[in-house]
Amino acid sequence: MRTRNKRRSRWLIIAAVMVMIATMAPAASAGPDDPVTDDPNEVSSENQLQRRDSGSSAALMSHDAATSGIISSGPSAKITKNLDLRGRGIRNDAGSTTDVWALGGYAYTGTFSSPCGGEPGAGVWVWDVSNKNKTDFVGIIESPAGSRANDVKAASMNSGDVLVHSNESCGGGPGGFEIYNVDDPANPVALASVQTDDVNVLLREDLGFTDFGVHNLFLFTQGGNDYVGAVVESEFGNFQIFDITDPTSPALVGFWGAESNSMSDFPSPWPGEDYATLTDFGKILDVDAYLFSGFGSSQNRFLHDITISEDGTEAYLANWDAGLILLDISDVTNPVQVSVALDITSEDGEVNSHAVWPSEDGTIVIEGEEDFAPFATTFTIDTGPAAGEYGASEGAITVPITSLPGEAMSGPTTYVGYACDPGNPGFDDPVPPGAGIALIQRGACSFTSKIDNAQAAGYDGIVMFNDAARGDALVTMGGTDVGLPGVFVGHSTGLSIAGVATAGDLVIGDGGEDVTAAVVPNGWSGFRIWDYSDPTEPALASTFNTVCSADPVNPICDPAGTYSAHNVQVETTGNKVKAYISWYTDGILVLDISDPWNPVETARFVDASTNDGEPNDFWGIYKEPNSPFIYGSDRNGGLYTLKEQGSGSGK
Repeated sequence: MRTRNKRRSRWLIIAAVMVMIATMAPAASAGPDDPVTDDPNEVSSENQLQRRDSGSSAALMSHDAATSGIISSGPSAKITKNLDLRGRGIRNDAGSTTDVWALGGYAYTGTFSSPCGGEPGAGVWVWDVSNKNKTDFVGIIESPAGSRANDVKAASMNSGDVLVHSNESCGGGPGGFEIYNVDDPANPVALASVQTDDVNVLLREDLGFTDFGVHNLFLFTQGGNDYVGAVVESEFGNFQIFDITDPTSPALVGFWGAESNSMSDFPSPWPGEDYATLTDFGKILDVDAYLFSGFGSSQNRFLHDITISEDGTEAYLANWDAGLILLDISDVTNPVQVSVALDITSEDGEVNSHAVWPSEDGTIVIEGEEDFAPFATTFTIDTGPAAGEYGASEGAITVPITSLPGEAMSGPTTYVGYACDPGNPGFDDPVPPGAGIALIQRGACSFTSKIDNAQAAGYDGIVMFNDAARGDALVTMGGTDVGLPGVFVGHSTGLSIAGVATAGDLVIGDGGEDVTAAVVPNGWSGFRIWDYSDPTEPALASTFNTVCSADPVNPICDPAGTYSAHNVQVETTGNKVKAYISWYTDGILVLDISDPWNPVETARFVDASTNDGEPNDFWGIYKEPNSPFIYGSDRNGGLYTLKEQGSGSGK
């Protein structure tokens, strides 16, 4: 349900097709490979995990504590009515509601993967919020069968009131987006269904890179023309601009992707290419490797969200590990990169640029990180000449190390080979019976099979090490859940554990060094606030976290809660610049970012009393312009209408 799973369908397609591309390229020397049972969503090209240092966390916690006196109903509340609940659009269906938008007295909320399109309740829910104290359900704009309407936007355009919603497959349905006229929101009129494809002619026409999902959308105008910017889950050209001046006949007119990134210390290997016509397999593979690399444990450089300036000439791209990209789109057919805001030392080193919104004049920009890995894995070889700390990645399918006594997996190791099932020619040596930790070599069969076989042989945990061809790259093991804890380490680390120089020296059944795998808290994620006084050279002014996002083990925080930051909108009123934020379990927050170097929390709302016992899980946010009203979408409870009171007034 989180960001990495949102992208899963695209990555499965891309991983499979890039294997096809690789078979056309000159073959590289490789050892036995896994079938496509590794989760390609979790592959990272190298271990670049950077942890939040305790001093940084302490400073953020101190800042949050200092402002707790003007927080509404957060965990450190002193007063309770900075945000006043006025209306509810109740949808008590856990995990179902996604984004929210509003226009002309009506609010619209999306639906996640369950129910999926074609099932009862799937689609965009329409709410009458003209009376802020009484929310009325109007109806549902049904999403196509097999697809979900994750994002929804509505705006008054030259052609009338227009609503667009994204399509992402949740059961084999189409990608792209839908366009509706909502002059009468109770009777929306379907205008067009748009298919979104890869912009590269080779990938699109020869390899079938078509009909990709759209994750986010943004409506904007330039003069007499109307446009929608779409976040397309393609390989190239993730940001695509469609002219919808005639909303019944939309046309792709421009695109940009991180493959064109020419700035920062981490540019694309081929930034000057025409990616619409590129056919050089070598360059495509180079760029593919770049797009699937990055920082921390969730590595990729694909676009996640966009915000476009009021005049429709500037696009702010939350481009995950490519950072925060500013484009000049005054010519929508030729977006031009202006700058990259990227500081890999900020927050927890993940980057994960997820959401973005500028102030009215563009001098202040707030960027949210999304991170669902609040703990970092530590791994040590405890005995022998190679004793020390090494990179490791805990499995997505393994028993969580945090659930083990002492929150650590520790003990002696035994090399057990590939640990594949009998009948796998060349790799079916039986796993020797044993105890402690099984050291397993990657390749030939699935992670699930290997770990199940180690468990059947009596082992209490596993260490999987990479093959020689893929070296010390780390992955997070995917597949079907297993019954043992385990971590993945690089090839050289595996050899060091076994005490051998090469893979040819490995002997099944030989004992290795003692090892320990543990986890340490390194924070969820918060917001970066940038000074864009010079848009070509943005400066990181500050970061903002809540107590629980900064410190996942703080006793005031629910261990089952989700404390990653999520979506944001910004409004400028006079000399005040405020950010309105949906923050999952932490609720709805309001920050005064008028001084980007010193953000101050002025309000918070958390109240799950009408969610049938489910906690608040705020996903979407919409600030009604020039009014005190805010709409928050709760994944577990539907729509909330809130009124912002005077900061700290308690009125």
